[in-house]
Amino acid sequence: MNLQAIRSIYVFEMARTFRTLAQSIVSPVLSTSLYFIVFGTAIGSRIDQVEGVSYGAFIVPGLIMLTVLTQSISNASFGIYFPKFIGTIYELLSAPASFLEITAGYVLAAATKSFTIGLIILGTAFFFVDLQIMHPLWMLTFLVLTCLSFSLFGFIIGIWAQNFEQLQLIPLLAVTPLVFLGGAFYSISMLPESWQTVTLFNPVVYLISGFRWSFFGVADVALGWSIVAILGFTGTCILVIGWIFKTGWRIRA
Repeated sequence: MNLQAIRSIYVFEMARTFRTLAQSIVSPVLSTSLYFIVFGTAIGSRIDQVEGVSYGAFIVPGLIMLTVLTQSISNASFGIYFPKFIGTIYELLSAPASFLEITAGYVLAAATKSFTIGLIILGTAFFFVDLQIMHPLWMLTFLVLTCLSFSLFGFIIGIWAQNFEQLQLIPLLAVTPLVFLGGAFYSISMLPESWQTVTLFNPVVYLISGFRWSFFGVADVALGWSIVAILGFTGTCILVIGWIFKTGWRIRA
């Protein structure tokens, strides 16, 4: 594997982050802080506890997941779409780099950005709520896997998209609603039984549940199902990207 090719793409993408620091890091952190103020303070003052955890602390994993998912997709999709838009994708494809190396460069950069933002938001949460992490290693594991898997998903969206509007289509119309309906701000056990069954078809439920378990030791679904869900999603994305490079589907569009 050509590590120099991966490093070149990675460094270029990370440099873009520092050129747009306010948009890349400050903006999502500020937005999440507003969520803490509105949900944690205003609404949290009216809700005592959820599954033995104060409401302000309970929503922290969901808020981190909301930001990490959207940022992973956004960073990776824009990273690969922009070369298509300006026409430099041909230089990338003619370079001595395999599809694995190209994918690794963009995905690792996007995952690094979202992972960093996730840790910053976690640090910010300590200013708003009293927070303890029961299983820190599992927390980091879920965070890393989520960043990688949704960066892979964002990479696919960037290849699929044919204009800037399509880059935002899936994150706005699918991913964000799935997070809100996946227990980011509540436990699905609070829903009527029929809606609990429907909610279990939402894949984001398993990510948030596993991530929340790493904080408080409580989960809406078994930990094993959360691990299977994230690994299965990651594997599916890798297979789809391999097929895209093999067939050239939209890669030169």
